[in-house]
Amino acid sequence: MTELSWRTGLDEAEIREVLAVVTAVTEADGNAPLSEHVLLHLRHGGDDAAAHLLARTAGGELVGFAHLDVTDPVAGGAGELAVHPEHRRAGLGTRIVSEMLGRMAAARSPAGARLRLWAHGEHPGAVALAARLGFARSRVLWQLRRSLLAPLPVPELAAGVRLRPFVVGADEAEFLRVNNAAFAWHPEQGGWDLDQLKLREAEPWFEPAGFLLAVDAADRLLGFHWTKAHGHDTDGYGGDHEPIGEVYVLGVDPSARGMRLGSALTLAGLRHLRDRGLRQVMLYVEADNETAIQVYRGLGFTHWDTDVSYIC
Repeated sequence: MTELSWRTGLDEAEIREVLAVVTAVTEADGNAPLSEHVLLHLRHGGDDAAAHLLARTAGGELVGFAHLDVTDPVAGGAGELAVHPEHRRAGLGTRIVSEMLGRMAAARSPAGARLRLWAHGEHPGAVALAARLGFARSRVLWQLRRSLLAPLPVPELAAGVRLRPFVVGADEAEFLRVNNAAFAWHPEQGGWDLDQLKLREAEPWFEPAGFLLAVDAADRLLGFHWTKAHGHDTDGYGGDHEPIGEVYVLGVDPSARGMRLGSALTLAGLRHLRDRGLRQVMLYVEADNETAIQVYRGLGFTHWDTDVSYIC
């Protein structure tokens, strides 16, 4: 019988075990089972409010993991989980989610026992588990992809605007100003602080040359395209697929709208990724953001995969 136990902090050995399960799931499913937010805090710490559920066999092997954040008094708990591919279809996923619901109920949050769970890649097992436990779809993200071997037009910038790379130690404040203005509505990307930015600057994939800034004649930031590369362990999570680029974050200062910076920044970032030798690029977009989807389709992107947030 698999034993489940809650922890409020993980040591280095446990983190390595969790990342090994994440790698096994990623290789089996083609999608990482945990979001970047969870992986970042596993690797670097700083998420003391989260609880972690470890599932071990009688022999002590870690075969399942869950991350649960109960700090949002309005939206309720947010959780993610991973079950090792060799230990699926035995009820372990159901037991883990039931434990998470029980912990939410015990937390006595103003939001009650409400729990939100992400299914990355909308794996059939996750869809079936959500239906079995009464979860409903609440948010959908699309992953779009494009070949970098297809023609890429030269970016056209407005007069007085130039592109330059991000400078660590100098551009953080301006980036946070524009990012938080551009994404004030976004549940993950909005409201960033310096600590969240520095977590990403410490990642193995971080590359200032691929963090492109559009600035005016006074070097005031107007918009940015932060690119990322995955694969062959470029991102530090053990991925062994063909390297692929990502439109990681692209934002424009609301005061600079109408300057057509979005398309120019997108193209500049795609050309940078192509110059690195990458053959494909991906991005994530809200499935109901029809305006953004139309822009990306106009740039040659097509739908590839889906992530779903379920709520109970």
